[in-house]
Amino acid sequence: MSSEREIEAKFYLSQLNDIRKRVLDRGGHLLVPRLLERNLRFDTPDGRLHANHEVLRLRQDSRTTLTYKRSHSAEERTEVELEVDDFRTARSLLQALGYKVIFIYEKYRETFTLVQAKVMLDELPFGCFVEIEGPSLLEVEQAAISLGLEWEDRITSSYLDLFYTLRQHLNLPFADATFDNFASCPTTEPTDLGLDDFRLIQ
Repeated sequence: MSSEREIEAKFYLSQLNDIRKRVLDRGGHLLVPRLLERNLRFDTPDGRLHANHEVLRLRQDSRTTLTYKRSHSAEERTEVELEVDDFRTARSLLQALGYKVIFIYEKYRETFTLVQAKVMLDELPFGCFVEIEGPSLLEVEQAAISLGLEWEDRITSSYLDLFYTLRQHLNLPFADATFDNFASCPTTEPTDLGLDDFRLIQ
């Protein structure tokens, strides 16, 4: 189990090839190859966690982890993470305690190290994102700038909130962001995610 202060920033990109090349050109190293993640967000029936900017998540990729996060700001969170043996049992335990699954989302993630930062390249069914995590906000900002990302263009919304906006804007008939659900959907535009003034990063 780990408990730590997580500092990160997220950016929306048109594609990931250029940013991947920039990471490697600046001395970055591949830490975790591209993996498919399946994430389940839990909440109380009255939505208390989401209302209080808290996250309870069960994730399955090459391992299964249970994570709790509490936001202090858009970029800073307290995170407690525990590796568990069985995805289904962990889900059943949370539901037995009264939590319910409010959102299922999938993504492909590729993780790099860059100096003291981690750079995560995320491919979701509704777009590409890069998350930069580091020991301080200054180092996260410096890593972003070194990769050609404008600090002012960082996104403060969670993947859940982005999907909620997208679902309402496009009147989507499904409640989860899986690749199967999005197979027949049109390409997502920044405005569909509520990023009306967004300047798409290449």
